[in-house]
Amino acid sequence: MFYIGCHLSASKGFTAMGKKALEIGANTFQFFTRNPRGGKAKDVSEKDIADFLALAKENKFGVLLAHAPYTLNAAAADESVRQFALDTMADDLKRMEYVPHNYYNFHPGSHVGQGTEEGIRKIAGILNAVLKKEQTTTVLLETMAGKGSEIGRSFEELQSIIEQVELKEKLGVCLDTCHVYDAGYDIVNRLDGVLEDFDRIIGLDRLKAIHLNDTKNPFASHKDRHEKLGHGFLGLDALVGIINHPKLRDLPFYLETPNELDGYAMEIALMKKKRG
Repeated sequence: MFYIGCHLSASKGFTAMGKKALEIGANTFQFFTRNPRGGKAKDVSEKDIADFLALAKENKFGVLLAHAPYTLNAAAADESVRQFALDTMADDLKRMEYVPHNYYNFHPGSHVGQGTEEGIRKIAGILNAVLKKEQTTTVLLETMAGKGSEIGRSFEELQSIIEQVELKEKLGVCLDTCHVYDAGYDIVNRLDGVLEDFDRIIGLDRLKAIHLNDTKNPFASHKDRHEKLGHGFLGLDALVGIINHPKLRDLPFYLETPNELDGYAMEIALMKKKRG
């Protein structure tokens, strides 16, 4: 089954997102747990959840991908910023149990001058505080482009976080195609080699999801600007190779390209056509 979706607004609830996904040809979707710049999450409607779960079952939806707000920085030097990250993640993971067995993705954080090692220690500390044995949600560390003091620009950095987390079985990785290319992993010319590196360092069993994006910037630019599929430096052929790769094709794919809904519908239709 080819599971592909895009980022949808959660403002009107899960059922509205599910219906919108179906309208544009998607069978999964990504959403922010709250305003992407932070703030209080919307109250959960149990009726909305029940209606959505029925809709998702009827239409054989793939796993959903929740995205933490961009302002969350688990590696911050400022304790108030780290407390916000801890409180937000703990609340988000509690709320995710209304739609069990899905994914929760977050940007690991920026060390803001403390050094990568210290930043990693702090990220792992927050994960150790919020992960619970009873949760059904898998938390995904996102691969990052490496701008500024971002942590997660290398597979080694992600593995260093995982190594320091007690409940490792609750962790996975979301690979962003724009980010990894910008970080210096050549998924255009040596995709097999990059996946071999990932498997050796982290393990492909931890790769749970793909953010399918083209990039506005050239290889190893360490920037983070997504482009529409086939219009950037990755190019359509490389993206088609990714969705059809035997080690990736069974994963869910989520578009974060600079599009409105009609643009997402066109990209979803294109990727379905190109799926081998």
